[in-house]
Amino acid sequence: MKNLLLGLLSQADLRFLESHLKQTRLKQHDVLFHAEEEIRHVYFPTGAVISLVVPLSSGEMIEAAMVGADGVVGASAALDGRMSLSRAVVQLAGDTMMCGLEALKSAALQSPKLLSLLVRHDQTVYAQAQQSAACFATHHVQSRLCRWLLRARDLSGSNTLLLTQEYLAEMLGVRRTSVTAVAHTLQTAGLITYSRGKIQILDDEALQESACECYEAVKRHYERLIGTEPKTDDQPPHIAG
Repeated sequence: MKNLLLGLLSQADLRFLESHLKQTRLKQHDVLFHAEEEIRHVYFPTGAVISLVVPLSSGEMIEAAMVGADGVVGASAALDGRMSLSRAVVQLAGDTMMCGLEALKSAALQSPKLLSLLVRHDQTVYAQAQQSAACFATHHVQSRLCRWLLRARDLSGSNTLLLTQEYLAEMLGVRRTSVTAVAHTLQTAGLITYSRGKIQILDDEALQESACECYEAVKRHYERLIGTEPKTDDQPPHIAG
């Protein structure tokens, strides 16, 4: 899988960034940066899936947005928003292209097209966060879980997701018992199998029918603002370093 945004860069912009991009493996539950922390690196996922979460004083976390091969994490800092407003947590392990903040900022200042792409991506993340807020307020946990699994599947490029019920409950802002009940219902209906922290999506069409409207809404935001979707059968560009 390759990163969509890197694939949309002009040859000149990509050449400028090449020497600053480094392929890195991210482990599940790694924290890339905390809320109210200065961002020093940005991440262009090529396999990893990263959740942007809002930490609460109780210790709970609520997911605002999910980013994978369709985007970049931390790039808003290159637009002069140096301080993070959320915590970036690796949801699914995988590879990413990591770049120093100053290198990306320098490239964006020299390239109106790159700057426009970063601004539009920032809009998609904001739109996703808005959609998530509406979803939390109005939609049933089953339709929310279906939406969440489909987006994680899209961004990871795999129907197999290594996720615990505790983690799913935390991201959805519900109790573990609620996730257990819904997962059992979906498994009985033949949409998924679930065992020991591994979810296998068996029927994505039925899962889409059970998902809330937010799944398609987020996809439309990306298609309208970015223009395409990541391809799951490509390899990431070879970057020295």
